[in-house]
Amino acid sequence: MSHTNRRHGGRDPGPVRHRGAVTLRREAIPVSTADQRLLDSRTRGDWKTKDAWRALRILSEFVEGFDTLADLPPAVSVFGSARSKPDSPECRLAEELGAALAAAGYAVITGGGPGVMEAANRGATEAGGLSVGLGIELPFEQGINDWVDLAIDFRYFFARKTMFVKYAQAFVVLPGGFGTMDELFEALTLVQTGKVTRFPVVLMGTEYWSGLLDWLRGTMAADGKIGPVDLDLICLTDDVAAAVAHIVDADAALAAEQESLQEAAVAQTQADQQAAASNQRDE
Repeated sequence: MSHTNRRHGGRDPGPVRHRGAVTLRREAIPVSTADQRLLDSRTRGDWKTKDAWRALRILSEFVEGFDTLADLPPAVSVFGSARSKPDSPECRLAEELGAALAAAGYAVITGGGPGVMEAANRGATEAGGLSVGLGIELPFEQGINDWVDLAIDFRYFFARKTMFVKYAQAFVVLPGGFGTMDELFEALTLVQTGKVTRFPVVLMGTEYWSGLLDWLRGTMAADGKIGPVDLDLICLTDDVAAAVAHIVDADAALAAEQESLQEAAVAQTQADQQAAASNQRDE
């Protein structure tokens, strides 16, 4: 995670990057990230000597994430632009959302950066909730924001993205750029294909997202690339209370469904046991 850290007096430490227990400054900071070095096919000659170690490093990121977040309460992942200004409509909305989610008993997970992420973390923290930041090693990233209570820095995007999904009951997506779009469509794909238990995907910012939804409906769905039911995976709203209620209701519906399945399984087991006992008496 790169940022600039200035001290009063003494030498200016310049750019700083934290990688787990390691702190790098100035010329010691590599010009490329771990993800870039892993995915760059031009370094294929290094694969036999370096990728085995990379595999262990990747494994360690999953272990660290699983161990740190295992006891997390029910949580909602909130995505949005790191470039949004603190007084922007989306930041004000994110702060209100973070507070409302905390009041409803959810931890708030963000990418830990500035902009919308910081606003959501701030809202959750000020409302007494747990605020989580999952940072990523980027040359231009500004570090974990000050409103995060629990932070993990990742080298690899795919390890970080697993944590966003694994420990969230819902996604809320506010205006953002490529990274936000990536998270949005990955979430929709995972839900659509049944790779994750169906959970809510909420878009907040009707003016920002309406053009995308018009295209999904008028082009993608109209051309048969997705089904009409797929558009029902998305809840679009500007109302924080409505967004939180949508998430709470989905949680309640899923819990009721799981309870019903469990009761049916217990009833089936009892019926099987009674049938087996009856057969033994008849023999």
